[in-house]
Order: sequence, then C-alpha cells, then structure tokens
Amino acid sequence: MKARAFWVEAPGQGALRDEALPEPGPGEVLVRMLYSGISRGTESLVFHDLVPESLHESMRCPHQAGAFSLPVKYGYIAVGEIAAGDGEVGQAVFCLHPHQSHFVVPATAIMSLPSELPPARAVLTANLETAVNGVWDGEVAPEQQISVIGAGVVGLLTAWVLKQTGIRDLEVIDLDPGRADVAASLGLSFATPDQARSDRDVIFHASGSAGGLRRALALCANEARIIDLSWYGDTEVTLPLGAAFHARRLTIQSSQVGQIARSHRGQWDYRRRMAHVLELLAQHPELDVLVDEESSFDDLPQTMKRLAASSGGVLCHRVRY
Repeated sequence: MKARAFWVEAPGQGALRDEALPEPGPGEVLVRMLYSGISRGTESLVFHDLVPESLHESMRCPHQAGAFSLPVKYGYIAVGEIAAGDGEVGQAVFCLHPHQSHFVVPATAIMSLPSELPPARAVLTANLETAVNGVWDGEVAPEQQISVIGAGVVGLLTAWVLKQTGIRDLEVIDLDPGRADVAASLGLSFATPDQARSDRDVIFHASGSAGGLRRALALCANEARIIDLSWYGDTEVTLPLGAAFHARRLTIQSSQVGQIARSHRGQWDYRRRMAHVLELLAQHPELDVLVDEESSFDDLPQTMKRLAASSGGVLCHRVRY
C-alpha cells in the first residue's frame, strides 16, 4: 500500500512524500484520512526549525517520523475513517497523527467519534483538549473575575469552556477588534487591551507573545494567578517581575496538555479526557465558527508556508483529503 505524507524538509520548506504502508496486523487499523487540522503555533515553530534542542525528545508527537533537526513528519490532528483492520470499517475516528493520506496504527491509538459529531468539526479536538486541561489547571470558582488574553482558537475555546462552567465575569482580550464578532457568536464578552478590565482574579494567557503575558501581569488583582497556555519555542520572554509582582504575590503557572491537570489526575486518564472533549464537540455546533479556512492536502506545502509566515487572521485551518 502507498500513502502520501507531509514532511518539513528544511526551515520554511515542506513537501509531500510517498510512503509504503504495511498491511494492518492483529490489533491494528488502516485509517483513511478525511481531514487534518493545523495547530498553527506549534507547527509554525516546527516548520521554521525553532524547537529548542533541549526539547527535541519531550516535544515528539505520537507517530512522528524524523527529528526536529529536520526533516520531520509532524502533526497531531487527524480525523479519518477505518478502511481495514481490527475495527468497524467506515467508523469515523480521531488520532494524534501527522498529516498523511493513510496510516496504520494500533487500534488503541484511535478514538471513535460520537455519531452526532461531524468529522469536519472534529479537527478542533486537540485544541479543545488543551483548553479543557487548562481550565482544570486553573481550578476556578464561579464568583471569580476571569480574563482570557488571546482570541485565537485555544484562547476562544478556553473562554468558551470557562463559560460552560458557570463563570459570570469573563472577558476575552485581543489586539484584533475583528475577533469581537467570533467571540460574540460564542456568547463571550470581548475587549481590546486598552478596554480590558483590571483587578482580575485569574487570567488565562494564550496569545503566544511576551506582550500578552506582560499585559496579564498588569491586569492582575492581588494574589491573582496567571495560567499560561502559550508555548514560546526558543524565544526568550522578558517580564517586569519587580516590586509589583512580589508585592501583590502574583503567580504564573504553566499549563500543558501532555499531562492531565493535577486536580483531575486521580480520576481521569487521557482516553477519558479525549472522550469528554469529543462529546462536547458533538453537542455544540456553534464551535464550527472557529474553523474558518480549508484547503486541499495537495496544497499543504504552500498552505503551511503561508500560515507559518502570517496567519492573516485565520483561526483554525482545516486540510481536506
């Protein structure tokens, strides 16, 4: 069997390669891809060879081939259907797998989509899982005043999850006033940085920029917490951690989806968390607004180059196979 896969071959350069596939063995499935999603922040760093060498092992994704020193086959948002092997042929599934037309994986590596979940919406799975885990890390209470800085996909999904938990005083902050309409369609209050409310109890930072994190510090109430969902690659971040930071007893806490949040670690595992995310997606068609661009897999080398250079306001880009 043959497949085609997307590889980053050099900084800023990708290509589709032909790959031979084995027949699925016992306990394995052949998946035919329907859609994949581009996780623009992380994949842009990979595309430009900006993953720090110290993180080459810890940042490996499931079923990755090659290495971050390039070339590398990377990605983790794959939606397809079982074509053969140890599973129900035609069943729609999600898998943490790079961009590839077909692949063979253990049956334990896939999650079946709920029947109510359109496969096209399931490309939001990985980002919603990040948002859910981030909210768990935040351990928020309904009476708290909460802001989310960064109205990209992860930021908007984080705010949406917070709203589902009953947070009443909630604001999304972004430099782009054009994100106000998307936020409103999800029932979220929006502000630009100069309009943002201050004295916030918890701030979720998802802008991916040092400026956003500095703004979070400025908006904190006394003893406030910042939950940082951004990943900066090899970029150094400079923060004003002088008198105000210490005097107000502020906390900056990282959140990363690779581990279950400590608050849920005893009762939840990765499959249960992902099943929860898939059910949320199945029940909430309003989240379709976050997928605002689509292109063909054949065009992925050019698409990735464009998105890695500048998103142009794109939220979630879906690749069609």
